[in-house]
Amino acid sequence: MSIGALDAASAYGRALGSIAPKIGGGLKPASIDSQAGGFGGMVEAMISNTAGTMHAAETASAKQVAGKGDLIDVVTAIGAAETALDTMVAIRDRVVNAYSDIMRMQI
Repeated sequence: MSIGALDAASAYGRALGSIAPKIGGGLKPASIDSQAGGFGGMVEAMISNTAGTMHAAETASAKQVAGKGDLIDVVTAIGAAETALDTMVAIRDRVVNAYSDIMRMQI
């Protein structure tokens, strides 16, 4: 799977948008660095959001198995969890590639 620069920027924008309400709205870089911990805070929020989405999918699946849930809810929750996990994997791959590029730079 090839991730382009626009895909990575789009994922970063979505992640930034998901934590913006937690830091008081706006997408100002100064407020992000001072209130949410910058990139580390964004990654932490994205990981917890992904874990929450996956937990919701597991809960919906368990309800369906017990006969108390709706199949459409299960499919929707699993789709959301898959999308969140794919986004996290894509961002992880881009960060690892960027780190590798930095380590190969000559000083």
